[in-house]
Amino acid sequence: MKDLQLKYGCNPNQKPSRIFMSDGSDLPLEVLNGRPGYINFLDALNGWQLVSGLKKATGLPAAASFKHVSPAGAAVGLPLTDVLKKIYFVDDMDELSPLACAYVRARGADRMSSFGDFISLSDVCDASTASVIKREVSDGVIAPGYTDEALAILKKKKKGNYTVIKIDPDYRPAPIEHKDVFGVTFEQGRNDLDINESLLDNVVTENKDIPESAKRDLIISLITLKYTQSNSVCFVKDGQAIGVGAGQQSRVHCVRLAGSKADNWMLRQNPKVLDLQFVDGIHRPDRDNAIDVYIGDEYEDVLRDGVWQNIFKVKPDVFTKEEKRAWLDRQTGVSLGSDAFFPFSDNIERAHKSGVQYIAEPGGSVRDDAVIDCCNRYGMAMAFTGIRLFHH
Repeated sequence: MKDLQLKYGCNPNQKPSRIFMSDGSDLPLEVLNGRPGYINFLDALNGWQLVSGLKKATGLPAAASFKHVSPAGAAVGLPLTDVLKKIYFVDDMDELSPLACAYVRARGADRMSSFGDFISLSDVCDASTASVIKREVSDGVIAPGYTDEALAILKKKKKGNYTVIKIDPDYRPAPIEHKDVFGVTFEQGRNDLDINESLLDNVVTENKDIPESAKRDLIISLITLKYTQSNSVCFVKDGQAIGVGAGQQSRVHCVRLAGSKADNWMLRQNPKVLDLQFVDGIHRPDRDNAIDVYIGDEYEDVLRDGVWQNIFKVKPDVFTKEEKRAWLDRQTGVSLGSDAFFPFSDNIERAHKSGVQYIAEPGGSVRDDAVIDCCNRYGMAMAFTGIRLFHH
């Protein structure tokens, strides 16, 4: 197929809309089911690049959950603990494949943001992964292939209208890319920078110790940032993004946003949250929203009389600010990547509150010394990568 007509562009008034290859060659993808839209393809193609990069860097199956051209979550296929299975609501499923674990992690990082996501998979989608996707509210999936059983499962989703895209894993784009804005054509070299552990060699803090697991997590954060709308930062732990802050004009706002998401991920593992008793038949999105409200500052919105009875079998005790802080203070070993340098040490102060111990950022700020001093005060290890990862 050389040309694929779309229903409309970003918005219904933006017609006509299509995707095609400017050199007249065939598209490197095939729509196996559904009718993807303009934004679906933006998410799919960015997500495919992200998971391909993760697979190349780690050797593990990878998955990403995209919304509005930025990842809500990204992860590699490490096994799930019993606690993670419970907070990701897959503890009732049979043994999950590595690829399924990758998507469960990617989806579970920020379940509210992942609602209605577009999924990217680095490997052929198997039945285990398709069974997980079947349960979630999602717009579509892109992968290099699908088993017959997986495709049959996905084709039944959304009354047969679920979008399934197959991409040629051997496709390589031209080294120069173009985009039009207001009738003006922009041209630039494609960002084909290889992100690997050599970028972490320049450790500028007193603490030089970055264990292999943290190096892996820092690489995951940097690859995720490569396809995240800037400004952006990414918190990672145990092979998965746990907080992505995207598209903020101020870097500290990125850190606050991503840090709050990482905190939510950690708080969801508290016994007080694990023990919540939901009413029978509650929909998955309603349950996810209730958890986020319960662990947040607006908890009264789900604990008021006349409201909690529609959500919980037993009214939960308030999860106090002091209890939450005590739980978060137990969290350690978090890695943080930034797509550009930290201009002030306030970013480090906020990162510390979410258990960050390892940082990768380009360096080059006139205030690098202050940022390094703040890292030293908390015993963090920070590497200057020397590379910027803006994405627009």
